[in-house]
Amino acid sequence: MKELEEKIKKLQTKLQETGEILNLEQKKQKLLELEDQMQEKDFWQDQDKAKLISQESANLRQEIQEFEDLNNEINNLPEKNAEDKLEEIIKKFEKLEFKTMLSEKYDINNAILAIHSGTGGTDAQDWAEILERMILRFCESKNYKVNILDRQVGNEAGIKSVIFEIIGQWAYGYLQSEAGVHRLVRISPFDAEKMRHTSFALIEVLPELETIEEVELKDDDLEIDTFKASGHGGQSVNTTDSAVRIKHKPTGLIATCQNERSQLQNKQTALKILASKLQQYNLAEQEEEKKKLRGEFSEAVWGNQIRSYVLHPYKLVKDHRTDFETQNVEKILNGGLDEFMESYLKWKKSKE
Repeated sequence: MKELEEKIKKLQTKLQETGEILNLEQKKQKLLELEDQMQEKDFWQDQDKAKLISQESANLRQEIQEFEDLNNEINNLPEKNAEDKLEEIIKKFEKLEFKTMLSEKYDINNAILAIHSGTGGTDAQDWAEILERMILRFCESKNYKVNILDRQVGNEAGIKSVIFEIIGQWAYGYLQSEAGVHRLVRISPFDAEKMRHTSFALIEVLPELETIEEVELKDDDLEIDTFKASGHGGQSVNTTDSAVRIKHKPTGLIATCQNERSQLQNKQTALKILASKLQQYNLAEQEEEKKKLRGEFSEAVWGNQIRSYVLHPYKLVKDHRTDFETQNVEKILNGGLDEFMESYLKWKKSKE
């Protein structure tokens, strides 16, 4: 009984410390302020702003509720099966504690994620599509909404590239671990001689900014081209110049969107992507860490990989930054990325 009481006391102390790290009291005050704004008569006149405020308040309410529910469970631990119940509470706490590592400015934001096939021909394009499925499965597990902004299909198989908008709390915080070159070693399904091939694909992850105004985009710095869209979207998409490509001339950054029928909608989305890219570019310049923050600064070739996936002659997935590895390749390729993400965030914190 004494041992159980000590465990409870220790958990209560850790929960209090976690609440302080997460600035929960400040977040409660912020939630009250947002709720006051939402009660104003003209709140929905600016719908874009109203949606942002509504989403922020929902995120804060969920975070505060998770903490308070856990605190109540600890303080009202039942006498029957108390040990088992406490173990369940500890597991819930560990998930909450994980969020203390998601403390940077944009970690809570939606994410813009791009996958590009690298060296390896058809195998690399197939590998890019496998990674696409992996990311989509992960998003399903987190109940994230995914919008395809642009998708280029490979000539024989797979994809050349795809760009997603991933909508959900902590989307960027979780997915930032996937930015970089991913290497695959396997027996090629496209090789008649069944030889082992190495393929590469690049994943780029950006936080979606709440407003484009967070980054200065001057009209004179933009080169805007329109072209006929390809792929999904209906016949009219393919017969009109609805797709938009925008180049930021000072940096050479490019953003493309062709998922909407309207050229104006595609332009607005492309500007949003470009603003996010430019924000990360500016941060990278300030911190002199371009290779860490933006996958585009690394070629998808041998020597630059952040993670290797070996399917032959043995099975292993290894992250070369954190040294975390697992032989359960199927789980990883089906979106079970949480352990890799957690090890990455711990590694990242240790570098600060």
